[in-house]
Amino acid sequence: MNLTGKVAIVTGGASGIGLATAKAFLEKGAKVVIADYNEEGGKQAEQQLNQGDTDVAFVYVDVASEASVEQLVSATVERYGKVDIMVNNAGIGVLGVTHELTYEDYHKIISINQDGVFFGAKHAIKNMLVNGDGGVIVNTSSILGSVGEGGAFAYNATKGAVNLMTKSLALQYAEHGIRVNAVAPGYVESGMVSREALGDFYDALVSKHPVGRLGQPEEIAHAIVFLVENEFVTGSTLMIDGGYTAQ
Repeated sequence: MNLTGKVAIVTGGASGIGLATAKAFLEKGAKVVIADYNEEGGKQAEQQLNQGDTDVAFVYVDVASEASVEQLVSATVERYGKVDIMVNNAGIGVLGVTHELTYEDYHKIISINQDGVFFGAKHAIKNMLVNGDGGVIVNTSSILGSVGEGGAFAYNATKGAVNLMTKSLALQYAEHGIRVNAVAPGYVESGMVSREALGDFYDALVSKHPVGRLGQPEEIAHAIVFLVENEFVTGSTLMIDGGYTAQ
């Protein structure tokens, strides 16, 4: 797929993997809607990326709300006329032992990580079907959708669900030219995953990755672009984890 002129929505686009993905799409000539719950960060990202002939806009979204996601897609269509690419990237993680996990925290993780993918896919696909020109959805899963980790009960559950939601959607909509894939990153350097934030635990985390380091947001973004461009890939979850799950 040639991305020139294609319209992409990236949820969680104000920072980290989402921001790197927005940049990568713009470099390929796509038009990008950065969607995020963080209005200040989203507006800053919009200003940062509006350089030269790039076409990028920020739209607020709460992916746990179907009405908000529907409004996001509507705003994108109103501005650009269509949706070609939907990256369901927004997500959160809350760690802790399961017997102390509150229902509120459990449900919050489910509503953002799992319901957010459902809402994003549902409303993007509705527009893609109307357009009749196919489209691509990429969901951000995790290595913890394939391997368990103590203290990540709810997060494990949501990311495992995303992997199977990806396969199901790919099968349902292949005949309409809509491809659906997922990326499953290992631990990626970010504000909350850094030596400064993690202290001594940082080295232990690095040691779990055979390549001897954590990932960079740009490396995940490049994989997302690959899954969008390669028209023979659908129903796949691509591990980008420095060998974490190969052990």
